[in-house]
Amino acid sequence: MIILIGLIVVGAFLLQGLFGIFQIKNFSRNYRELRLLGPYRILIGKNPKRFFSGSLMLIAIDNDGNIKEARLMQGVTVFAKFRTLKKLEGKNIAVLAADYQELKRMNKLTRQCLLNAYKTFVDFKTQKLSASAYDTSVNVFNMPLFTKIGLMANNLKVNMSKKFN
Repeated sequence: MIILIGLIVVGAFLLQGLFGIFQIKNFSRNYRELRLLGPYRILIGKNPKRFFSGSLMLIAIDNDGNIKEARLMQGVTVFAKFRTLKKLEGKNIAVLAADYQELKRMNKLTRQCLLNAYKTFVDFKTQKLSASAYDTSVNVFNMPLFTKIGLMANNLKVNMSKKFN
């Protein structure tokens, strides 16, 4: 029984890793497509969540902050894909971020992503971009699967010590 549970956990971990690779490739492809549009800067707005729906936004802007194209990936699973946000095209990111009525029309995750991207834009323009803005590292051992494995291992250890003591 324990071996079966172990195999299921290992299988789930490997499947999660495989789907994660597909999601990273999807991000890379969308980022590259936006870079190839022309001499635009690509802003990345993020709103990561662990257990709830998270979102990631890619925004191609010119030097004046006008949005040429915006794409949003939103969802809980690794099956989330980028979709184009046509309603943002042609708008200025600074004006958009300051327009309460326009922000109110967006869902919460999209709004948070846009504001995160705008903050990065302002930090870049004022040359106050911190090193943490470039940090994309993730501690894989803080992911939910590893947390569950750790809890299961601790429970198994406690149960085994109770049986043999």
